[in-house]
Amino acid sequence: MTSPQETSALTHEDAARPAIRMEGSDAETAASEAPAAPPAEEKPSRLYALDAFRGLTVILMLLVNNIALDTQTPGQLTHAPFGGGVRLADLVFPWFLFCVGVAIPFSARSFRKKGLPTWRYDLRIVTRALVLVLLGCLISSSDSKRPVFELGVLHLIGMAYLVVALLYDLALSRRLLVAGGSLAAYWAAIKFIPIPGVGRGAFEESHNLIQHLNDTYLTQVSLQGLPSVVPAAALVLIGTVLGDLLLREETRSANKTAWLLVGGLGMAGVGMLWKLDMGFSKALWTPSYVLLSAGLGSVLLGLLYLTIDVNRWRAWAYPLLVFGANAITAYVAPILLKLWVLQEWRVPTGGGQTAPVLQALLDWCVKHAGRIPGGWLYTIGYIVVWGLVLWQLYRKKIFLRV
Repeated sequence: MTSPQETSALTHEDAARPAIRMEGSDAETAASEAPAAPPAEEKPSRLYALDAFRGLTVILMLLVNNIALDTQTPGQLTHAPFGGGVRLADLVFPWFLFCVGVAIPFSARSFRKKGLPTWRYDLRIVTRALVLVLLGCLISSSDSKRPVFELGVLHLIGMAYLVVALLYDLALSRRLLVAGGSLAAYWAAIKFIPIPGVGRGAFEESHNLIQHLNDTYLTQVSLQGLPSVVPAAALVLIGTVLGDLLLREETRSANKTAWLLVGGLGMAGVGMLWKLDMGFSKALWTPSYVLLSAGLGSVLLGLLYLTIDVNRWRAWAYPLLVFGANAITAYVAPILLKLWVLQEWRVPTGGGQTAPVLQALLDWCVKHAGRIPGGWLYTIGYIVVWGLVLWQLYRKKIFLRV
């Protein structure tokens, strides 16, 4: 995570979770129950496209957060500077949140089928959100080597999930109204609320309303980045609307695909137009950035849905399903392993010298393959190793959820 305000940058380059169960958070979470190997016939509610999309975001996260090419890193795998547009790396976290939203209707329907009282579902929502926040605190504290509370990726996921899951009972049209109204209010606040000594409408990296609130008030109480919950929750709300669409058994698959594609292009288009007034910014979670991310996410989900769920071409997507089935584990575990082991344990490197395990592994790859090929060998090898770990969990039907 770059700064707590920029919770869109998947921190430290990484993520985990022990046997904690979380069905509705994408983070996220699986649509209702973690997928076993795709059966010949499955329940209509099993949405493999969502599992695959979640897996794709996890793989991209591991790639972006563990790339070892320094100045030779491809531009799309680095975060855009302020005012520099949107790159692939900037879409990973919002797509993760988008999956959280799409999964909520599946989780809610699964709960309702059990006939349990509503307060039990609300308690489960609060518990999930709290666990995510605590996992975020564990990561922050492990990095600082002391107890720390600061807003990061998992904190934002937990808070956005909490808000939206509790609002899910609103009618679809009202959820869209809340999402649109939240983005409009967020834009208006940045645009029209004056900053002392600066004035209204400032939109520069170091001079804008969100930065002013963080620096003046929120950093002092370790809540820098809290305003980002508003647009992040709007993004998750949009995801719930698409989740509802995919759950509607009376709607033909072709129509669902069309809605995802056309709706996604529409949102992306609105985001591009909104950019003319307030540019894309992952650090500030501007409305244009949120709508572009939601729109592109909807298009990608539509293509995956058409390919995997409608046409049933699933063999190629098996690796994505493996990563997507234990997404939170795949986020938290690599971070904690890196912080607790790879950066802390030292191994001999010759000549009486030692180096952290992480550096020793990278040096070995570079020595045997060359600077750039070695960097790719390290990065891809890291992803493959975690893929094998997740595959073992998947094969044994072990799904670790919040």
